[in-house]
Amino acid sequence: MSLLTVRGLKAFYGASEALHGIDFSLSRGGVTALLGANGAGKTTTLRALCAMIRTEGTIEFDGRTIGGMATETIVRRGVALVPEGRGTFTDLTVEENLRLGAITRGKSAEVEADLDRLLGIFPRLRERLRQQAGTLSGGEQQMLAISRALMLRPRLMLLDEPSFGLAPLVVRDIFEILRRINADEGVTMLIVEQNARLALDLADHAYLLETGRIVLEGPSADIRADEGIQRSYLGY
Repeated sequence: MSLLTVRGLKAFYGASEALHGIDFSLSRGGVTALLGANGAGKTTTLRALCAMIRTEGTIEFDGRTIGGMATETIVRRGVALVPEGRGTFTDLTVEENLRLGAITRGKSAEVEADLDRLLGIFPRLRERLRQQAGTLSGGEQQMLAISRALMLRPRLMLLDEPSFGLAPLVVRDIFEILRRINADEGVTMLIVEQNARLALDLADHAYLLETGRIVLEGPSADIRADEGIQRSYLGY
């Protein structure tokens, strides 16, 4: 059963059309990879789902149309974005960043429990709880960005280039944590990732974008095994 269904999605930057009527769906509890070269429209797709740019077409989340809603309303419905470049509030502490992630939930015992749970998943953040976010390493900032999104208690996480600029060992750890979160908590994920091998290893389904159009889709294992697809679209 689909959690998100997109039909005929177009997206615009001013008068320029960046997405040309794409269709896709995300299975509830699944992990989907959105792949393609730079400029293909991957980040634009995430922005379109969050109403950060002008769109046309239909976006249904959990059976209800969210196209035309304000970004804040979409967030309240359970859609969390982890943007490229982390998007941390560098002048705030780690704890303040995390609590901002739960701002739509108000103050409650559940929020405190979630904070403690996430600090257990990311123990390095517990060690740096009072530290300014801008002083963290790149990997720690990515952990903070993921944790802040999880403080929303999202049903859908949109992740934009989570491996960008990170050392291989840090990337491995972060992707293993994403795998655990998906398996243990059932959070649906849509991952935009330049490292196609990494994304296909995590995802169960994938879509390939080329100049604002979906040119291929299928189970991740099939795409990973197809040498022709690798050469034509994935660059390896």
